[in-house]
Amino acid sequence: MESSAGILSRLGKRELTVLAVIFAVLACIWGFVELADEVVEGSTADFDQRILLSMRVAGDVTDPIGPGWFEEVMRDLTALGGNVVLSLVTLAVIGYLLLAHYRRLAVVVLVASLGGLGVNTVMKNSFERERPNLVPHGSHVYTASFPSGHSMVAASTYLTLAVLLARAERRRRIKAYWLSVALTLTALVGISRVYLGVHWPTDVLAGWTAGAGWAMLCGLLALWLQRHGQVEKSPEHQPEDPA
Repeated sequence: MESSAGILSRLGKRELTVLAVIFAVLACIWGFVELADEVVEGSTADFDQRILLSMRVAGDVTDPIGPGWFEEVMRDLTALGGNVVLSLVTLAVIGYLLLAHYRRLAVVVLVASLGGLGVNTVMKNSFERERPNLVPHGSHVYTASFPSGHSMVAASTYLTLAVLLARAERRRRIKAYWLSVALTLTALVGISRVYLGVHWPTDVLAGWTAGAGWAMLCGLLALWLQRHGQVEKSPEHQPEDPA
């Protein structure tokens, strides 16, 4: 019987990438399920309360830490994960892809954004977790708390766009740049939700996990389309810039 090392040696770079992404998606699913189970059992209550209160002035839960302008910055950052901003970003990217005749990639972007929103809505309605009541809310909210919609849809949208942009580049520093931008935006959106008191920290962790998993599934869809000649090929076959 052939060893696992022998099997891996016969796999190409693309096959190994697909296996790695599938493993990462399964890890995200497992992580989300485990976290959701802990939340339902109430095991995360102390952790959630401790982190949430750490972002408030000691002795005054109505006052977030930092000066007044910092609170306004957090409201601006949280808008980056809102439906309006993400819809505008998605429409702008889809418009470009359609003009450039990348219609199927436009579908991938649409699935990443609207699909992530739809999955998040289903999960919110399933868990029906109440919003934090320890502190005043610094932003208007209308839905259930778990998982964070801003965090999940920001992750699924920004990470998918970053993956598509990275695949269009053969220079490693540019690939790393786009992925770093997407991760930073996703992180800032999630942190702002806790800072404004509208989400428990575990809501955000669950949103990040689910959003990352959804983004990787969309990345696999783009790769499948590419392999079947449905979209333009990435420049991976070209010599890589060592810089």
